[in-house]
Amino acid sequence: MELEVKTLGGGAAGSITVSDEIFGLEPRADLIQRVVRWQLAKRQAGTHKTLGRSEVNGTTKKFVKQKGSGGARHGNRKAPQFRGGGKAFGPVVRSHAIDLPKKVRALGLKHALSAKAAAGHLIIVEDAKAAEAKTKSVKGQLETLGLNNVLIIDGKEVDANFGIASRNIPLVDVLPVQGINVYDILRRDTLVLTKAAVTALEERF
Repeated sequence: MELEVKTLGGGAAGSITVSDEIFGLEPRADLIQRVVRWQLAKRQAGTHKTLGRSEVNGTTKKFVKQKGSGGARHGNRKAPQFRGGGKAFGPVVRSHAIDLPKKVRALGLKHALSAKAAAGHLIIVEDAKAAEAKTKSVKGQLETLGLNNVLIIDGKEVDANFGIASRNIPLVDVLPVQGINVYDILRRDTLVLTKAAVTALEERF
């Protein structure tokens, strides 16, 4: 597959041939959904916690006669049905992470990239660099390309000036190629890859 290469200023910079095995697949929503679910489950804090009946403060002394009160039989004020008692089957601190094979994760990323390419929401740029760390100039360049909701993937390292200038622009994310992931690709309308990022992805797969 051959894609046009642009500069950040909106000019043409030739073309690049990309692998059909990464950018030319028929997108499968089920694979992409599995990877997104795995990502979101893994990043849940899981720190929610309530106190059970063995953890709350309270007496275990029998507070009402076994018979003759006309009410139910009770022996512990820490039971869940009483005010101040422990929570029955409440949440506990745990990991929400689920298992997903590496091959499925890799395939999900390929299908996410292919989905952007198929929808025409993939742009290849020569590089993502800024002469100075000025948000106004980077924002102007992105507007020239018609980008206002975008994920930009650079090579192994993000240009320092470009990273600083872009981090204050709403709906614009910049990541190095090793940070590319399915969820971030899907949450932005357009995906922008530098030539260095394309090369690194093809080496990775």
